[in-house]
Amino acid sequence: MLLALALLLSLITVPADRAAPAAMATPVARTTGGVTLRRIERIAAVEPLRTISPKRIGRRLDRYLAGRRSGPVTAMVKDLTSGRLYRYHPGERLITASSSKVLILMALLLKTPWKKLPGGVRRDAEQMIRASDNHAADRLWLRIGGASGLTKAARRFGLKHTTGVPGSCVDLYCWGITRTSVDDQIRLMSALVSPRSPLKAGERSRVLDLMGAVVDGQDWGLSAAACRGERVALKNGWLKRVSTGRWAVVTVGLISGDGHDYAVAVLSEGSPDVGHGIATVEGVARQIMREFRRCSA
Repeated sequence: MLLALALLLSLITVPADRAAPAAMATPVARTTGGVTLRRIERIAAVEPLRTISPKRIGRRLDRYLAGRRSGPVTAMVKDLTSGRLYRYHPGERLITASSSKVLILMALLLKTPWKKLPGGVRRDAEQMIRASDNHAADRLWLRIGGASGLTKAARRFGLKHTTGVPGSCVDLYCWGITRTSVDDQIRLMSALVSPRSPLKAGERSRVLDLMGAVVDGQDWGLSAAACRGERVALKNGWLKRVSTGRWAVVTVGLISGDGHDYAVAVLSEGSPDVGHGIATVEGVARQIMREFRRCSA
C-alpha cells in the first residue's frame, strides 16, 4: 500500500523543463478544492493518471517552435484536480495583451459584487471579456484605480510577477503591456474555481460565464486543444508592439471534462502577424494537452 501511494504521489507534481479554431463549449461551472491524498486515491481508483514526461514535451515544443521561427514562448498546464503540471520556459516574463482584462474584472468584483454594479459598468464588463472591447477596458481600468488597483488585486490572488504599468504608456494600452508569468496566470485561473479564492462563488461563476461565451472569431487559442465534450472558458490577447511592429499573442483559461479542470496559459511575442501568433499558441497548447489525456475518437 505504501509503495502504491508513493508511486501515485510521484505523479502529482512535475519539475519544470527549460529546455481552424475549435468552437466554444459551455462555460466551466464546477469548483475545484484543494488536492488531498484521499481525493487523489479516489481519482486513481477510477482512472490511472497519465505519466507526464517534461523532457519529451520540451523536446517536442523545441522542435515545433524552431520550425515556426517564433519569438519567446512560455507555457504552463496544471491539472487542478490531481496537481500534475508542466511548465515551458517559466522564467520568461511576457506581456498580457488583452488577457489582462480577466484580472481587471476580478479586481472590479473584489471591490463591488456584480449585482451591486451599475448597469453601464456591467455592460462594460461583458463587452470587455466577450468582445475584448478596449474602450470598456479603459473605463474599468480607471474604475479599479489603474495600475495600483491592478497590482493590489494581483497580490490578493497570489500573483508574484504581475504589476500594473503606471503613467503614459508607449504601446497603446497600459493594461495590455503588463508583464506576467505563466505561473501567475495559472494562479489566477485557479482562483476562478477554488473555494479558497478571494472571490465569492457567485462572482467566480460570473467571470467564467463571460469567458465561456466569447464572441465568434475570438474563440481560438486553448479551445483548439479541447476534446469533444470538454468545456472551455478563456480569454485571448493580441497586441502589435509599436516599438517592434511584431505581435504578442496570448491564450489563458480553463478546460474542464471527465472530472478534471485544466488551467492553461500560453504566452508568446515576436510573431510577424496575428495569424502566425494564433497558430503558435494553439500548437503549443495542443502539444502539451495531449500529454495529460487523450481525446476519444
